[in-house]
Amino acid sequence: MDRPTWSVGYCCLLLLALVVFTRSEGVQSCEEVRKLFQWRLVGAVKGLPYSPRPGPDLQVCISEKPTCCTRKMEERYQIAARQDIQQVLQASSSTLKFLISRNAAAFQETLETLIRQAENYTSILFCNTYRNMALEAAASVQEFFTDVGLYLFGVDVNPEEFVNRFFDSLFPLVYNHLINPAVTDSSLEHSECIRMARRDISPFGNIPQRVMGQMGRSLLPSRTFLQALNLGIEVINTTDHLHFSRECGRALLRMQYCPHCRGLTLSKPCMGYCLNVVRGCLAHMAELHPHWHAYIRSLEELSDAMHGTYDIEHVLLNFHLLVNDAVMQAHLDGQKLSEQVNKICGHPIRTPTESPRCSFDGSKEKLRMKISARNGEETLASRRKEFINSLRLHRTFYGGLADQLCVNDLAAAEGLPCWDGEDIVKSYTQRVVGNGIKAQSGNPEVKVKGTDPVINQIIDKLKHVIQLLQGRSPKPDKWELHVGSGGGMAEQVSGDCDDEDGCGGSGSGEVKRTLKITDWMPDEMNLSDVKQIHHTDGGNTLDTAGAGCAAAAESMTFPLMGALMLLPGLW
Repeated sequence: MDRPTWSVGYCCLLLLALVVFTRSEGVQSCEEVRKLFQWRLVGAVKGLPYSPRPGPDLQVCISEKPTCCTRKMEERYQIAARQDIQQVLQASSSTLKFLISRNAAAFQETLETLIRQAENYTSILFCNTYRNMALEAAASVQEFFTDVGLYLFGVDVNPEEFVNRFFDSLFPLVYNHLINPAVTDSSLEHSECIRMARRDISPFGNIPQRVMGQMGRSLLPSRTFLQALNLGIEVINTTDHLHFSRECGRALLRMQYCPHCRGLTLSKPCMGYCLNVVRGCLAHMAELHPHWHAYIRSLEELSDAMHGTYDIEHVLLNFHLLVNDAVMQAHLDGQKLSEQVNKICGHPIRTPTESPRCSFDGSKEKLRMKISARNGEETLASRRKEFINSLRLHRTFYGGLADQLCVNDLAAAEGLPCWDGEDIVKSYTQRVVGNGIKAQSGNPEVKVKGTDPVINQIIDKLKHVIQLLQGRSPKPDKWELHVGSGGGMAEQVSGDCDDEDGCGGSGSGEVKRTLKITDWMPDEMNLSDVKQIHHTDGGNTLDTAGAGCAAAAESMTFPLMGALMLLPGLW
């Protein structure tokens, strides 16, 4: 800045200060106060003073000098002061609120698409490899992935139950089409007996238990992560609309609008004065600080732990490989299983019938999903990491909120004349207290009493979700989905993904592709990613042509959740 410009600016500041000091000695007209009152408060000017007069009935803006305020004006100013502080609160939290809401909606949308893709992979497996049973398996496949989605989005369904239910329904199909492949129409009673016998016979080996272990390690952390984001939005919404005490309302009125009564419509509060008032008003809210900080840290720890078999993306996209391994396990043990079924359920009554098959239509070979190679693309994990990195910047949001409001919106700049609650001064001389309830005992501007039940409730919710998040931390023993009577064993694995965990299916067929977060194209899917098997038994060849997906798979859709916990449509 050159010297003449600097000199002009300095002179303007001196002139403004002189005007303010002069007006503090006594204002001659209330015209400007009337105009601002009408503009700011949309209040009628009828009955407002034209010139200063004594105000003996004022409750807060008390002054020995003549005033431009009446008791009714003071009441309207108090309402305005509360509205002002709520507006600046909401403005200050808007970036944080949008960050969480946008990402919560994005994660929800991504998980829904991931479930649809995993469902289509499984349907294509049946259509291309086990064509004879594809139509009969369609309902079980759809039900399984519907339950996966319901569980992820907060509905009270049991993963162990829906995993067992899927393999229970799969066994009669495998038995009738692969183990006993002759043309048959097994009775409903016989099929139900086979279904009920599955858990005793264990035709699929330990694969159902492996699926339960993988689902437990991946679904539960993702569900908890989404619930935690939902709580974060609730915390911000609550503090955005917090009810302020009577003492706080009076202090805000004195700080914001009592200068108007003196005709000082351009004045701003001193920084120290502003800090005392706002720290007093937000004392209960500041108690959120350590819990909010721990909440974000726990989210970060959980996000870091969700990899390998803890990564829902990996587990769901490779589910069809475990299904394939389960079917082949039962097929290889077919003779032994047949003997066991005959002992338990007897021999089926056979009648010639035509087995339903997948019907292919070349013009409908568009049931594919464009999936992007992992290298260079945005995965669910990378998106989560980016979100956590942004959220980490807001760890001290509630601890420094009062300071932020005063510095950015409310207080006068350092060095300028300012309002100290009584008059225009060069600087505030009272002691400035810290943040939090305990620090307010010496606050000269606001008396803080007791606790806020709303804030206490939010703190309790934060403590609870922190415990949930830390319970899903990277300690393998805390990620287990213990198998009940239907299983008989619980998987014990580390955080690494290896063949024993079923990460690679039977080895060469693992889907090493991933979802892209944006720009979903649900009309294409790479069928080469589906593991193909060729096997002949009794003259029956399992179809591996891969000519396209069956009408059954094409009809598979993932129903919209009726109980979604998170904000929709913000992505």
